[in-house]
Amino acid sequence: MSPVFPMLTVLSMFYYMCLRRRARTATRGEMNSRRAIESNTRALPINVEIVQYAKEVLDFSSHYGSENSMSYTMWNLAGIPNVYPSSGDFTQTAVFRTYGTWWDRCPSARLPFKRTPPTFCSQDYVELAFEEPVYPTAVHILETYHPGAVVRILACSANPYSQNPPAEVRWEILWSEAPTKVNGPQARQFTPCIKQINFPTNLIRLEVNSSLLDYYTELDAVVLHGVKERPVLSLKTSMIDMNDIDEDEDEEKYGCGMDTLNKQFSIVTLREWPTNGYFDKLPYELIQLILSHLTVPDLCRLAQTCKLLYQHCCDPLQYIHLSLQPYWARINDTSLEYLQSRCTLIQWLNLSWTGNRGAISVSGFSRFLKVCGSELVRLELSCGHFLNETCLEVITETCPNLQELNLSSCDKIPPQAFNHIAKVGSLKRLILYRTKVEQTALLSILNFCSELQHLSLGSCVMIEDYDLIASMMGAKCKKLRSLDLWRCKNITESGIAELASGCQLLEELDLGWCPTLQSSTGCFTNLARKLPNLQKLFLTANRSVCDTDIEELAANCTRLRQLDILGTRMVSPASLRKLLESCKDLSLLDVSFCSQIDNRVVLELNANFPNVFIKKSFTQ
Repeated sequence: MSPVFPMLTVLSMFYYMCLRRRARTATRGEMNSRRAIESNTRALPINVEIVQYAKEVLDFSSHYGSENSMSYTMWNLAGIPNVYPSSGDFTQTAVFRTYGTWWDRCPSARLPFKRTPPTFCSQDYVELAFEEPVYPTAVHILETYHPGAVVRILACSANPYSQNPPAEVRWEILWSEAPTKVNGPQARQFTPCIKQINFPTNLIRLEVNSSLLDYYTELDAVVLHGVKERPVLSLKTSMIDMNDIDEDEDEEKYGCGMDTLNKQFSIVTLREWPTNGYFDKLPYELIQLILSHLTVPDLCRLAQTCKLLYQHCCDPLQYIHLSLQPYWARINDTSLEYLQSRCTLIQWLNLSWTGNRGAISVSGFSRFLKVCGSELVRLELSCGHFLNETCLEVITETCPNLQELNLSSCDKIPPQAFNHIAKVGSLKRLILYRTKVEQTALLSILNFCSELQHLSLGSCVMIEDYDLIASMMGAKCKKLRSLDLWRCKNITESGIAELASGCQLLEELDLGWCPTLQSSTGCFTNLARKLPNLQKLFLTANRSVCDTDIEELAANCTRLRQLDILGTRMVSPASLRKLLESCKDLSLLDVSFCSQIDNRVVLELNANFPNVFIKKSFTQ
C-alpha cells in the first residue's frame, strides 16, 4: 500500500476533529438557524457542515403545558432558542410532566415490570424533525433549568418529509448514559460525544429520565450538526472509540436487531448434545426460576443452545409479565407473531411506545390479542399511535379479565372509539391522559366501570362539562382512590362537592391548573373536610388558595404526603407551619411563585422540618 494513503487518512481525521471542535465552541451569535463551515483548502475532500435547529416537534410522551397553549409545551423545542443562555423557570421552554421520584410514591403508582434491562431507564421522549437529512456529527441540547435528564439520543432512517416512506425504519442510538445528578439548576449546552451512523437523518429522538432531578427539567432548543456526505471517519480505520462498544452494539452483534430478534423468536434448529450437563439434575421449577431473571433478548439467545433450554425459554410461564417497551424500535408484526405461542398465559403486557410508523398494524395487533388476551389483567399502550377503534373493540372483546388499561398520549384514537371501554366492567385503572375521549363515552365508562380505583383524565380537552363527569364519579365510582384532573378547564365548586361526597376513599387528587375553582366558594375547605384520607393534593397555579384552606388541610388531612400550591398569593408562613406540624408524613411541599413565601421563609422551614422537601422555583 502506498505510504501516502495513511498520511491522508490521519490528516483528514485531524481536520475533521478541528471542524467539530469549532462547531461546538461557537458563540451563540454564530449559531444561526442554518450555516455552513467551509474548508479553506482544496487538498482534502471535507464535507460542508450544516447546522440546523429543529423544524418541527413530531411526537412526545408528555408535557407540563396545555394542549391549547405554548407555555411549557414540547412545541417550544422547534426553532431557535427562546431563553438560552438565561437560567430559571420560563414558560417558553419544553417541560415534561413529572420529575423526581414523587410520582412513584403516591397511591396511583404502578408496579414495575420485571425483566426490564438495566440499560433502559427512559421515562419520556420527544421526537424532532429537521429540514435537511445529514450524517450527524454533533447534537447540542440547550437546557435552561435543572439539566441532566437526557439519557438517550437516537436517529431515525425515515425522512418525515419524504413522500416515499422506506420499507424498513431503522433507529440508531447516537448516545446513551445512565441518569446523572447535575450540580445546580443553571443553564448549560449539553453536547455528548455521539456515535457515527451509516445513514443520513433528519429525525432525532431524545429520551429522558428525571428521577434524580429536584424539579422539572426545561429544554429550550436542539441543534443538529451534520454533513451531507458520509464522513471520512466513517471509513474503516484502526482507531476505535471504546465508548462506542456498548451493550446496544453488543446486542446487534449477537442478533438482537429487528430481523435477527424475530429469527431468534422462531428458531427451531438446535444443536444436538449428548447430555445437558448439570441442568439434567436440576428440578424444572428451579431452572424456570433462574431463567426468570433474564431479559427477553437473553432468553432468545439461550433458546439456541440446546433442546432443554429451548423448552424452558419457550415455556409460557416465562412470559406471564412481558414488557416490550425497552425494545420499542425493534418490535413489529413479525415479533408479535413469533411471540404468540409463548404468551398464551400472559397477564401483564407492556407495548408502550411500540408500533409507530407502521411497525405494528391493526391486524397484527388484533391477531396477537385474540390468541393471548384471555388472561390479560394489565395492558400498557402509552403512545401507541397505531391504535384505532378496531383495536379498542378487539381489546374489549378478547380481554375479559382486564383490570388496568393505559392509553396515555394515544392521541390518534378517534373520540367515538372510547365507547368500547365501557364493556370492560372489571377495570380498576384507566389512564386517558392526552386522549380525545369525549363526554358521552366517558359517562358511559363511569356508569359501567364501577370498580374503578385509579382514573387519569389529565389534559383531556374534549370534555365539555367536568361538573357532570364529577357528579357521575360521585354516584358510580365509590371505590375511587386516585383521580387526575390536571388542566381540566371547567370544573366548579358544584362538581367538587359531588365528587367529595361520593368518593370519600380518595387518597390522591390532582386539580392542577383548574382555573375555574375559587377558594371563596369553599370548594377546597369542603375537600379537606370530606376527604380525610388524602395523601397527595395538587392545587397547582390556583392563585385563590388561602390560609383557611391550608389550615383545614392541617386539621383534617393529617396523612397528607404531597402538596403543590404553586403560584398562590394568599398563603402565609404561619399557615404553612401549622400544616407541617400537623402532617407528620409530609414529604413534598411546592411553594414556587408563592409571593408571601420568600427564600428566607423556605430556609427557616427547611431547618425546622428537615424531612420535607420544600421547593421554591425562581425566574431570572
